[in-house]
Amino acid sequence: MSDERLRTEQLGKQYGDTWAVEDVTLELGEGIHGLLGPNGAGKSTLLRTLTTLTQPTTGTAYWNGMDLTTTPDAVRSVLGYLPQSFGAYPELTVVEFLEYVATLRGLDDETASARIEAQLELTNLGDVRDERIGTFSGGMRRRVGIAQALVNDPDLLIVDEPTVGLDPEERVRFRNVLSSAADDRVVILSTHIVPDVEATANTVALLNNGELVTHTDPETLAERVAGDVYEAVVPRAELDTLRAQHQVCRTVQRSDGVEARLLAGERPTETADRVAPTLEDAYLACIDGREGL
Repeated sequence: MSDERLRTEQLGKQYGDTWAVEDVTLELGEGIHGLLGPNGAGKSTLLRTLTTLTQPTTGTAYWNGMDLTTTPDAVRSVLGYLPQSFGAYPELTVVEFLEYVATLRGLDDETASARIEAQLELTNLGDVRDERIGTFSGGMRRRVGIAQALVNDPDLLIVDEPTVGLDPEERVRFRNVLSSAADDRVVILSTHIVPDVEATANTVALLNNGELVTHTDPETLAERVAGDVYEAVVPRAELDTLRAQHQVCRTVQRSDGVEARLLAGERPTETADRVAPTLEDAYLACIDGREGL
């Protein structure tokens, strides 16, 4: 990839006899990079290594050419991080919490004030700036989380499973915030929710069982299953048989049966129609280990 800023070389992390991440080599430039994979794929371990919270067992990572295993401050000073389990002081108001974070990151009062105002506007938290975080919904807390991750105007922004538990409206709002924050910085969005990546990411890195399956742009990945994606309406009684024979990506209940979207090397039923592939189709094919992916 061009304009590389973050690079990993054969990065691995072992816990006992288990490799949580193994032999991951990536090159990332500015833009949003989706890190996709099922639960337990090693995504959070990889992110904790990139943020220098965890030391790798093998390999290393570089930020602008500087080895993070020996010079972790090279990335810590320019990092914004929203972990999967984000904790904030519930008794603090939004502004008080952001002021606290700004102080921890060494911002002077004038810079902190300007950055806090910018993040309140970006995350649509201005109207609740003086309310205590402990009274917020899960979605609003995630918005506080992205605000604190951006308060130091980081060059590298890492967010881990940011939309888990959010309602559809909050998910769309969060994706919009993330897209607005992506200019001139490297953003890593780690999730197992494919539509979040499809809506925002420039590239997709897919992890499974701790290993990097592929790293490419969403369109190229989706094209890998072109010609193998079908939709068919089948009787409800036949759905289990269809699942046993093919990878079923999605089902929709209808009055005349079940509309199934599935992956197949040839037409699965006489009434099946071939349809254009999506990123989710390709993702499921990769995780399922289909030939050629």
